[in-house]
Amino acid sequence: MVKIEENKIFTRNRPIEKFIPPVVYIPLIQHTGKPTLPLVKAGEYVLLGQKIADVEANITASIHSSVSGEVKAIQLYPHPVLGKAMAIIIENDGQDKNEIKPLKEEEVKNLTFKELRLKIKEAGIVGLGGAGFPTHVKLNPPKPIDTLIVNGAECEPYLTGDFRLMLEKTGQIIKGIELIVRCLELKNVYIAIEDNKPEAIRAFEKELKSFSITRYKLHILKSYYPQGGEKQLIKNILKKEVPSGKLPFDVGVVVHNVGTCFAIYEAVYLNKPLYERVVTVTGNCLTHPKNLLVRIGSPIKELINYCGPLKEEPKKIVLGGPMMGIAQYTDEVPVIKTTSGVVAFGESEVMVSKESFCIRCGRCVEYCPVGLMPAILSLSSQSQNWQLAKEYNVFDCIECGLCSYVCPAKRNMVQYIKTAKAVLVKNEPR
Repeated sequence: MVKIEENKIFTRNRPIEKFIPPVVYIPLIQHTGKPTLPLVKAGEYVLLGQKIADVEANITASIHSSVSGEVKAIQLYPHPVLGKAMAIIIENDGQDKNEIKPLKEEEVKNLTFKELRLKIKEAGIVGLGGAGFPTHVKLNPPKPIDTLIVNGAECEPYLTGDFRLMLEKTGQIIKGIELIVRCLELKNVYIAIEDNKPEAIRAFEKELKSFSITRYKLHILKSYYPQGGEKQLIKNILKKEVPSGKLPFDVGVVVHNVGTCFAIYEAVYLNKPLYERVVTVTGNCLTHPKNLLVRIGSPIKELINYCGPLKEEPKKIVLGGPMMGIAQYTDEVPVIKTTSGVVAFGESEVMVSKESFCIRCGRCVEYCPVGLMPAILSLSSQSQNWQLAKEYNVFDCIECGLCSYVCPAKRNMVQYIKTAKAVLVKNEPR
């Protein structure tokens, strides 16, 4: 792990503001798993929170309208991860008409485990830390689970959305945690927060006391990158190692992001589907960087304009953080369920370095948090020796970007590793 410049000062003290666009562009694929199919047609009127896309599959997540208004089209549209994908375009009528009815506390208490999981599935919730894995699947694991780790690390530079959520919605997050505990009948709960967020730590200490919850353990982490990775959290907190090719549930653990816990609370208590999320919009280009509660499908160019005026035209726009985020080819792309941040980099922040040959220094091996050999993985990808990449456990790579960050030869190792993974999945599904 490495101590890197955080650059969170731009937005850490900015309370969450609401942002609602005039038109939303909602992709049919925003999660790990099978893409959804539209349930509406052009010309139809839809309500806020209405299910507009779904598919019969276990690993998938239904999609809901983030505004009320008319469906203008269903067509190919820029996608932040896939380049282009089918999207449902809805013109916002500004009314937010909906049929969402919150549940009373007593009604929530009477829900069975099965009913809780179904509500979470119907709400289309996925992991909001970035992976986008359907939450209802993680709440029905194939093996017994005894421990939950709530991930409040937010170790990615620039991003402060989880931090603000922990400050402003502490009680609701704890209620979401309680629902997960009920679903999985858990014995141990750890709430993991980095030590660079003392305000969030104090907020949870106070709230846990007011809830009279003593069985949850607040675990304070050192602020190193990538502290927030699932396997890193498990190793640091429980001293357990997730074996190569295995998942957290193989060691009796499940990890959920604080944003996911909050979404679970809203799905159950408020009957609210996942149609909006907190996004940090930041960068030196912006006059007023902010943390925004953004409707899914909002074009990022409108978020950038909302945080303007621009000091300069962005040289690069990254969705997510600078370490694991994806640079975009257009500002037309919309916010999707896994969008945690929009970072607009100016000329001075973008370092364009020509990569050179691997000098066998071993720094990437020294700093790899998973204990891989990134140099070998990237070189095998470059030479299209896919079998060698597989033998060196390419699928264990968490794509944190540390290898590229510490490489004196400025090699784009993560890109090579991603290519190897994609080729292997296509040619030889695991």
